[in-house]
Amino acid sequence: MPRQREARPLSEHYGDMVRVALMEARPAGLHTYQLMAATRLTRSQVGRGIRHVRDVAAEDLTPITWTRRDGYTFSDDPADWIEYDKRQFRQILGRLTRVITGTLDPHLARYPDDEWAQLASAQLTGVRATLAQLSK
Repeated sequence: MPRQREARPLSEHYGDMVRVALMEARPAGLHTYQLMAATRLTRSQVGRGIRHVRDVAAEDLTPITWTRRDGYTFSDDPADWIEYDKRQFRQILGRLTRVITGTLDPHLARYPDDEWAQLASAQLTGVRATLAQLSK
């Protein structure tokens, strides 16, 4: 009989540790290695905690942002939030563009009458245009 394993809320625990460390460092930010030292977590545990904070535990609805200079931080400046969002949209746009040009376009070139590929192309072209506008 296989042993059932209880679900442990590790992400929540790591997220709390990361959130507390960032709040203590506020308004300054912390880089990953600094978060590792402050929380005594591994790199992957810190990453899991950051994802949890981003998903569910942002303090007072203040988003967690990352910059090369400051690392992870809870910024009160909406300009920081907008710049971070734009960088995220640019990354998504790049990935989507590679999917379209590297996979979908060759699919349509080989099978131009494929209804699914035509639908995907039409939909993704709209998403691509939206992301391009949002990342400006």
